This record gives sequence, C-alpha cells and structure tokens, in this order.
Amino acid sequence: MATADERERIYSAIEETAGLLDITPSRETVWPILNTYDLPSVVVAFRVTTKSADDLDCRFTALPGDVNPYTYAVSKGLAEATDHPVGRLLDDVMEQFPIVTHGVDFGVIGGFKKTWTFLPLNNLQKLSHLAEIPSMAPSLAENLDFYARYGLDDKLSMIGIDYPSRTVNVYFVGAPDKCREPETVRAMLRDLGLPEPSEQLLRMAQQAIGIYTTLTWDSPKIQRITFATMVPDLKELPQRTAVDPRIEKFATNVGHTYDIAGKGLYNVASYSGGEYFKLQTYYQLSPGSVEAKGLLGPDA
Repeated sequence: MATADERERIYSAIEETAGLLDITPSRETVWPILNTYDLPSVVVAFRVTTKSADDLDCRFTALPGDVNPYTYAVSKGLAEATDHPVGRLLDDVMEQFPIVTHGVDFGVIGGFKKTWTFLPLNNLQKLSHLAEIPSMAPSLAENLDFYARYGLDDKLSMIGIDYPSRTVNVYFVGAPDKCREPETVRAMLRDLGLPEPSEQLLRMAQQAIGIYTTLTWDSPKIQRITFATMVPDLKELPQRTAVDPRIEKFATNVGHTYDIAGKGLYNVASYSGGEYFKLQTYYQLSPGSVEAKGLLGPDA
C-alpha cells in the first residue's frame, strides 16, 4: 500500500488542482480513499465538467480486474450499499464478461461516485449479452435496434456505473466510420430525440476516438450520447458553450503527464442535448495502462 509520503503527494496534487476551481477538498472525504488504494500502481486523472465546476472528480484506474471496486469501496466505508439493481450490476458483469481492469471516480467533496470496467480491446463484446443480465437497466434491451442500426451492437469496450445517479454508460471503440459523419451524427441525435448539434460539435465528432451512451433504470430512453474527442485547447470547444472562468483557469494551468502538440492532454467528451463537456488530464499515467495504450498508441 501507499506510504504516508505518497498519500501526501497525491493529496497535495488534488488540493492544488481543486484550487484552480476555487474548491477546497474535504480531507475527511479524500484521505480515507487515499488510505484504501495502492497509489503507486494506479493511474490518476482529474476531471471537471463545463456543466458544473462545484466539484473536482478524481479517477483511479488500473485497479485489479478480479475485485469488484464497488463492493470493495462499500467494505471500506467509502460507498453506501443499496438494494437497487445498480448495486448488483457489476457483480453480474464480472460473472459474464472478461475483465481487464477497473477504475473508480470520486469527488473531492462528494466522495465515491462511479466504477469503470474495461473489457479486452481485442475481444469486444455484444450489447445483447449485457442486456440479458437481470440487473441491467431495461432501457438497454429496449434500444438494441438503435445500436444495431449504427453498427455499435458488437463494439462494447467498457461499462461505467454511476451509483448516486443510478445510471450506466456503455462505451464503444472501433465504431464504423459512418458514425462520425455529420449526417449520421445528426440522424443518431434525431433518433434519440436530442437537439440539433452545432457545426463545431459535428467537426469534433469526426475525430472521436470513442462513443458512449448513458442509460437509466427509470426511463426507456437513451439519456445522452457522447463523442469522446482529444482536444488539447479549450478554445476548440463549440462557440455556443459558455465556459465558467474557473474551467478556463483549470484548463490553462492544470498539471499533466503527457503532451500532445506541446499542450496538456485533455479528454473532452462532447455531450449532445446541451453540448456540455468533460475535461480530463492525467496526473499519473503508467505507460502500460489501458489509457496509455488507447491514447498514445499500441506501443505505449
């Protein structure tokens, strides 16, 4: 496990990064999390959304694939147990799918939020298999035709579960090129009852390295669709997006591990239905991690 010095190093980075957003981390919330994980071996990323800059999310990935990170967090007092199907979903996924590794998200104020489960990139899975799991949100099965229509039904690469919000994300890599074309993007959004995208978002979607959708147990509809695009400069976001000055300060000053074209690495996820974005930067990124392979190429 991490030494006291290693925990202090990560906490100092969290404190400095949160300060860019005028956020003061809750040590009572963050310190138990830092005591729980083997910090030298995890990937550490910081995330913020343009929709709200009231919390800073930290992401730890490269966690063991054979340990359920949600039930582990519950056992350590970091997360609350629930009788809702969201609390059983990851156990069921781990029984049915090959798992490479997991990740967790926590807010420096709000605490434990999400798990992320990475599937083998060389063995992408079928959505129909996931839809058969009893604890899965029924909305996935109700929308299988949508995914098949756009060639996404056999490209499942990752599953994200948000416990407080009771939502689930399904991620796709290797999507057909047509999924990035403006007319197809427009058609996808129309099918989901989402607003017309801006021209700049359409240009960003053409560069997307992944696509994902968000579902819930409470509605039959797909809640949103995201085109995840690497954007090294905040100025490349669509002009219609009003950015909080705190976000600009974060984007300009946050530390990062890797450079692309001499600028900090930001993972900007373009959400339809309002076009808000998540900016992510890596504080600690292992060259052999899933993220490094996906972001920097197969030789990373």
